[in-house]
Amino acid sequence: MNQEYTSYAPNELEVQVKHNPAKRLFDIFFSLSALFVCVPLFIIVAISIKLSSRGPVFFSHERIGRGGKPFKCYKFRTMYPDAEVRLKEMLVICPKTREEWNQSHKLKDDPRVTPLGSFLRKTSLDEFPQFWNVLKGDLSVVGPRPVVQDEIAKHYGVKAADILRLRPGITGPWQVSGRSDVSYDTRIMLDQKYVEDQSIILDLKLIAKTIPAIFTSKGAY
Repeated sequence: MNQEYTSYAPNELEVQVKHNPAKRLFDIFFSLSALFVCVPLFIIVAISIKLSSRGPVFFSHERIGRGGKPFKCYKFRTMYPDAEVRLKEMLVICPKTREEWNQSHKLKDDPRVTPLGSFLRKTSLDEFPQFWNVLKGDLSVVGPRPVVQDEIAKHYGVKAADILRLRPGITGPWQVSGRSDVSYDTRIMLDQKYVEDQSIILDLKLIAKTIPAIFTSKGAY
């Protein structure tokens, strides 16, 4: 499998980016197929979100992509419009919640998430719009977990140079290994190993493991 490399330095961090044409072709084919097949489901989810709470159907947030380049990552909205206010209030009044947030940037009982949003997260339906990100070239179907800049600064350090060599993925080793139940150090280790071992065969295996992981909802919140 032919791969090319390009050096890129985001914020003084030297990243040797991987270019894999076969992986990119697979991403495009898989995403177009998924979007075509899931159009009816997209419509149902969009209507349900609009009817269940005020606010937009879609939500975008900045993540760090291949080579350290930021991009807007799209999801179905799962939170209340005043989500950040709710989070700040909870972090102030509850030390245990604040500790949980500082450790993983995740909350099992997240006050920001709507009841419908909780269902969408557990089933990973909220992430379906990310197939558009794949077509744009921001994401891959399989790859390291997409992260925000603060996470890289706080948890990754120089290890980011390994993680950012590939496009982040909709699914990946973290998603099939327990998701939010996995410690942050383990997440980084899983992503580093994936970048080192990446192949189309490995991607197909991880996609196959994603289906039962969605149904069990382990670590999904």
